[in-house]
Amino acid sequence: MMEHAGKHALVTGGGTGIGKGIALALAEAGAEVTITGRNADRLSQLAASHPRLHVLVMDVDNESSVRDGIAGAATARGPVQICVANAGIAEGGPFAQTSLAAWRKTMTTNLDGVFLTFQAALASLPPDMAARMIVVSSIAGVRGLKNAVPYTVTKHGVIGLIRGLSEEYMRSPVTFNALCPGYVDTAIVRNQLPGLMKRFDLDEAGAVDLIAKGNRHRRLLEVDETTAAAMWLCSDGARSVNGQTIQISGGQV
Repeated sequence: MMEHAGKHALVTGGGTGIGKGIALALAEAGAEVTITGRNADRLSQLAASHPRLHVLVMDVDNESSVRDGIAGAATARGPVQICVANAGIAEGGPFAQTSLAAWRKTMTTNLDGVFLTFQAALASLPPDMAARMIVVSSIAGVRGLKNAVPYTVTKHGVIGLIRGLSEEYMRSPVTFNALCPGYVDTAIVRNQLPGLMKRFDLDEAGAVDLIAKGNRHRRLLEVDETTAAAMWLCSDGARSVNGQTIQISGGQV
């Protein structure tokens, strides 16, 4: 089905993991998809796999990069009718040992980056055009996460952002929602394995099992599970779903 034919979608952090999965699904559904990130080679390699994927080297930490980049993408492919703010970082450690620089880096990437992305995407829309704005938050956005306080704060923050925006744009055809996945089998999770193996004297399988226990059904989520939720939010059937947090974690939080 080409449900999104003729639409322009933009996915930040679209070269890997959850962003990659959503970008490919949107392209398969007919959208012209701008994938953003800082690694040009990675983005280009992915774009070569589908004719409706388009590369935008963009750093969500940089205001002019975001505003100029999204404006240019809108000029090339039309208003951003589907915007998935997925780019983010996850760095852990005890709160007492967290530097102000590390705190600010997480805030800038995970929270300021979403603010800039949504503002630039909204600026591309003519009045009364329907659009879907989705942020990839985390299960950490609805509960605390030990040894990841800055990350937890940002993921709570983006939920506040979509709730505020959903109220501000309530009578418009633009919706704002958050996806809150648990631990997904992506590079950002796999990169945590060496530290866990060393800290707890585990082999790789044991470290994976330790992370998986953070999900209620005690297995790592697959990327397609979050992708499916994103595609539903983009569908016509979800046009009255607004200001919501969709938890994908294998059970109640």
